[in-house]
Amino acid sequence: MNKIKKNAGGIQVFTAGAIWGTIGLFITQLNRCGSNSMMTSLLRVLFAFIIMAVITSVKSGLKSFKINGRTLISCALLGIICHGIYNVFYSIAVVSTGVTISAVLLNIAPVFTALTSRIIFSEKLTPVKILAIAVNVIGCILAVTGGDISLSGLSVTGVLFGIGAGFCYALTAIIGRIAGSKADAFVISTYSYLFAALFLMLFIKPMNTEFSFNHGMIIWGFLFALIPTSIAYIIYYKGVQKISESSKVPVYASVETIVAAVLGVLIMHENIGAVNIFGIALVIFSIVLMNSRSKSGQTAS
Repeated sequence: MNKIKKNAGGIQVFTAGAIWGTIGLFITQLNRCGSNSMMTSLLRVLFAFIIMAVITSVKSGLKSFKINGRTLISCALLGIICHGIYNVFYSIAVVSTGVTISAVLLNIAPVFTALTSRIIFSEKLTPVKILAIAVNVIGCILAVTGGDISLSGLSVTGVLFGIGAGFCYALTAIIGRIAGSKADAFVISTYSYLFAALFLMLFIKPMNTEFSFNHGMIIWGFLFALIPTSIAYIIYYKGVQKISESSKVPVYASVETIVAAVLGVLIMHENIGAVNIFGIALVIFSIVLMNSRSKSGQTAS
């Protein structure tokens, strides 16, 4: 894989991460419209499936949905684990431990991706890569928490679900790379959202709950599914297919933390301190470090 293709893949994953940084804005609007975390997750993947099904049909025709069994299984795993179970685990973690601790636990995903890539793809864990991952995790934690993490009365169950959410998120790069080797990114996204929607509908059972939709919820749910979901994941999957080292993917995508923090200050008027800014700087440094060259002149791997 040539250098230009690798760089293009990194830029695409970086771009997807930047778009994901806007997720908080959509969730906030949906909450104001009366939605809850589980229903927001369902709206996200259900609308995303509809959007992607239409776009893929127009772009490539219905024949494009014909894929082999192995790819279909990969799409099912991507949808059920990385979208469905991830959303359930993260929602439970937020309720049990709070938003801050859940975000911290989610940001250990690069570690899981690196270890899983080592096992599945036999990727090397060089000192530079290990350092970049460590700096990235620390930077994300500081950017999110400002160094203030209260562990009093911490729920063990919530922590376990938070770690589980981080692991599910980490598998996105792994399974996405496997699925992407045999199918178009648009097709992968469509099938993954279908399986995610089916899983969440079975889990939530929306027909058996007292829940009413309104005009605002439909509009914001559609925009949530379109911008930081359908568009972002298409760019992400295209990038993942070009990156030969999956352990780099979550580090590039961690720009999401930076964008979320900046938008929190500019739009949500959240406070940000010196420690948060230092954490953001560490995240930026880790991305540069992960893409740096070793002394031998070879790209760090």
